[in-house]
Amino acid sequence: MERAVIKVENLTKQYQLGMIGTGNLYNDVKRWWALARGKEDPFKRIGEINDRATVGNSDFVMALNDINFEVKKGEVAGLIGKNGSGKSTLLKLLAKVTAPSDGVIKLKGRVASMLEVGTGFHPELTGRENIFLNGTIMGMTKREVKQKFDEIVEFAGVARYVETPIKRYSSGMTVRLAFAVAAHLNPEILLVDEVLAVGDAEFQNKCIGKMSEVSKQGRTIIFVSHNLGSIKRLCNTGIVLHNGQMIYRGGVDTALDRYLESLPTSNTEGDNAIVFKTIGEKLYQFKEVSVENGYREQKGTYLYGEKVIVNLKYIIREEIRNCSVKMALSRNGEPVFWSFDTDENPELFKKRTPGEYSAKIQLPPYLKAGVYTISISFLDMGDEKEEHTDVIRFVLDDSNVDTMTKSYHMNFPGMLKPQLDWVYFEHPVVAV
Repeated sequence: MERAVIKVENLTKQYQLGMIGTGNLYNDVKRWWALARGKEDPFKRIGEINDRATVGNSDFVMALNDINFEVKKGEVAGLIGKNGSGKSTLLKLLAKVTAPSDGVIKLKGRVASMLEVGTGFHPELTGRENIFLNGTIMGMTKREVKQKFDEIVEFAGVARYVETPIKRYSSGMTVRLAFAVAAHLNPEILLVDEVLAVGDAEFQNKCIGKMSEVSKQGRTIIFVSHNLGSIKRLCNTGIVLHNGQMIYRGGVDTALDRYLESLPTSNTEGDNAIVFKTIGEKLYQFKEVSVENGYREQKGTYLYGEKVIVNLKYIIREEIRNCSVKMALSRNGEPVFWSFDTDENPELFKKRTPGEYSAKIQLPPYLKAGVYTISISFLDMGDEKEEHTDVIRFVLDDSNVDTMTKSYHMNFPGMLKPQLDWVYFEHPVVAV
């Protein structure tokens, strides 16, 4: 039986909202002295769960609350959850970027972490200098880093820029080099946050292949991604967080199912709609997303052949150019397609005037049965802003389809089952 290299016991992280401090110098010194002696914070308060969509009654929130799990040597654990569920906080605690409010973390081995683009890189140093700097931080000798140097540069694909300061790299080049350093300098534990999303598709596949190779060498990986397809490909176990609490720890397939089940299918009125809190100073912001059928009924489950329509409402507060609204659809965690409102109306991309907008998007009628999730975002000059990942879900049920047709269709791979027109032409038989 493999030993645990990561052990988390009763882990809690509490954050104070608004102004930090107790209100007077005497109490702040008293708190510092208690913590310096390893005592409990005398001003610690019970916080509320970390539900960022609701207004609470306390200034304290539990970003993580009583988390317990183990990760064994060579295991690849996918960390799954909605935005704000506590994934990045957990990785920061494991990487010792911040300290827990309560609980214990036990790590065995060197830790390499990629928590955001360029973590641990100095912008004024060249790529070469940063490789050696990161290696030193991870406890490698100069000789060990030198042995891996050429391999790192080749994997990152930045040979031409290796003597150039990092501040002149694009975000994609920076994350390439950062991942190459973390993966090649033999850490026993590798922590990877959503940063791989910055790279292109080719590099993402390359990274997943490298992490798979690293795990087979007995190293342990905790991988955070909203791309559930990547989680399924790479990970053998999953940890699901929801509002700072761990709701599942086990096999990756079951973890994905539990995550999808945790996504909303209805609001308090039973409608399949999510309303966002609007903030007055934001340039653009979503107000609402909902799913309905052709009769304007908002449901969580739709039968095969029934119309499925996505409604979006958003606000633009100033005239804006080069901006698109993106909607992405995933099935059982795998991307199906994405669409932009400027595809059919390029004039929206050129200039969008202030006001409230609403849009209806009818989904194609040939989707296969499964659990679908919708992600929405604004693209401003090509960069995703105001992103809401897997913000709402619905189920497409094919129980109304006859058994023979359903089983025949579902046995084939793929996301879609289009009904295409097959046109036949008769050709005369030519005698040979």
